[in-house]
Amino acid sequence: MVVRGEEGSSRSRIDKRRNLGPLRHTSYMSNESTANQILRSVRDSGTHYATSLPMIASENILSPLVARAVASDLHGRYAEGLPGKRYYQGCDDFDTIESTGIESAKRVFNCNFVNIQSISGTVSNIAALKALSKPGDSITAVSTADGGHISHANMGAVGVRGLDLHTYAWNEDRMEPDVDRSAEMIREVEPSVALFGQSVFLFPTPLQELADAAHEVGASVIYDAAHVLGLVAGGVFQDPLREGADVMTGSSHKTFPGPQGGFLISDSDQEKFHRKLNNSVFPGTCSSYHLHHVAGKAVALAEFEEFGHAYARDIVSNAKALAESLAARGFDVLAEDRGYTASHQVLTRHGEQDSGAGKKAARTLEESGIITNMNMLPGDTKALSPSGLRLGVPELTRLGMGKEEMDEVAHYFQRALLDGEDPASVKRDVTRFKSDFSVVRYCFEPGEAYPSTG
Repeated sequence: MVVRGEEGSSRSRIDKRRNLGPLRHTSYMSNESTANQILRSVRDSGTHYATSLPMIASENILSPLVARAVASDLHGRYAEGLPGKRYYQGCDDFDTIESTGIESAKRVFNCNFVNIQSISGTVSNIAALKALSKPGDSITAVSTADGGHISHANMGAVGVRGLDLHTYAWNEDRMEPDVDRSAEMIREVEPSVALFGQSVFLFPTPLQELADAAHEVGASVIYDAAHVLGLVAGGVFQDPLREGADVMTGSSHKTFPGPQGGFLISDSDQEKFHRKLNNSVFPGTCSSYHLHHVAGKAVALAEFEEFGHAYARDIVSNAKALAESLAARGFDVLAEDRGYTASHQVLTRHGEQDSGAGKKAARTLEESGIITNMNMLPGDTKALSPSGLRLGVPELTRLGMGKEEMDEVAHYFQRALLDGEDPASVKRDVTRFKSDFSVVRYCFEPGEAYPSTG
């Protein structure tokens, strides 16, 4: 690499460093080495995922067009406020981006209001709670032990807002809130907010009945669709805004296949309520809201309008196929009586409650080229020693895998966890299998899914 001077001459970086003096020279070399090591680790992470089966339920990959937006000059810009009402100059082009994204989101989610500024699903939850509650209010939500997200707990957004948490009775067989007991609790507690949705999310929430109970006592209803937002938008899960939710929050990078970020969504037609929600994001919870990710969301929304319904359908089809194949091979797959899953997730139990068998299984699978996460299942009480795994298929589906491939994936699980085969041997076969699935699909310009490996 050369550095060109004002007169067009060039000199090597080493020559340039010699002018820095011996102490700065040493520091420069050390810091540059550190930077290059970080970039090597970035590349290695891409290689790790490119040669493995990524099955974390909360992850997805970017399309080439979304990646181009995310890697743009917008990453360092600010646009506080709303389109046409900014606190900075230079925002005309971004006004076009955000306005276009909002209109697309209204069509995708079939609603009257969307804020696309939030930087994550958790921030979306904090914003919604800020808009609909005040410190000291009561709130009802799914316990983290039953699959609720950490932002629904005192350790997360609920605690940040200073709310009094009450958790729903849980139906372990159906993997959902117990409708009668939970409705009774809502009527007794009279919360300001009834929060629904989970991190472990196999089936639609019985929302209508519970939302009715919440509205009877004057509570607002929030549906956290972080995991299932793409399935909701794709019309294959449930329709929270028509089933009683006043606000729907969500992540833009799980079953909805965009960049890291969040959404705040409502079908209310009240402008005052829209202003309240917008203000809860800016200035309520975000100052700079990562304009490059907003642009990425806008592109992803356009792609979802074109390909999202097929993608959502194929995700659910693959999750069901994976669950059935795992069960047929001898795995303990939860919710057999309900067909295992209606979402992108599959849950498997690998030992006694709190045994750590899930943690051990996740490690063995990674050694075998399969990336998953351990997860608490009903009855577990120790988050770091759970009995289960949570498996997701959004990324595998995005790469073009279908039902036949799900059976092949289940076979790799069997070899690694039931047959006790050498993980290195399984990993070699997984890597060969994965090499046929390296192009991201359901987008305008299919391209390399793991560009950082280059």
